[in-house]
Amino acid sequence: MTPVGPAVYGLSHEARNLHWLLAGLVDEVPGVRSVAVVSSDGLLLLSSDPECDPRPGLDRPAGPRGSTGDLATIVAGLGSLTTGAACLMDGGVVKQTMVAMEDGSLFVMTISDGSLLGVHTDPDCDMSVVAYQMALFVGRAGHVLTPELRRELRQSVEAVE
Repeated sequence: MTPVGPAVYGLSHEARNLHWLLAGLVDEVPGVRSVAVVSSDGLLLLSSDPECDPRPGLDRPAGPRGSTGDLATIVAGLGSLTTGAACLMDGGVVKQTMVAMEDGSLFVMTISDGSLLGVHTDPDCDMSVVAYQMALFVGRAGHVLTPELRRELRQSVEAVE
């Protein structure tokens, strides 16, 4: 378990819990490179990037270009693209998107408030385990991601940047 530093203690219980859930997703699911939670308007809320996480001493594998900020941008863009495609096709709400690449995969899952969970993985990850763990995160995070909590998370990311 990753130690929780003093910066996290200034956050609300709900914010600390979401950081803990995200750390669990990264630490416990083999093959996960980086994770980002993006608000419905495309702003980074949570990240596995130690530069964006207020907990000191985190050692995470590098995501795309070494920055979860890049992952957040990709997740927001992909979310917008798939939502537009679903609208044009009368497909309803997009629940999950998966992009399989030669050297990795990208999973994007919708959280109930319109936020998105993006996970970048190694190419040999077990996709069913990743999808299952993402669904658990979404189920646990979706009901607590209020406008107030999104604002708090965004401010904590900005304070670290």
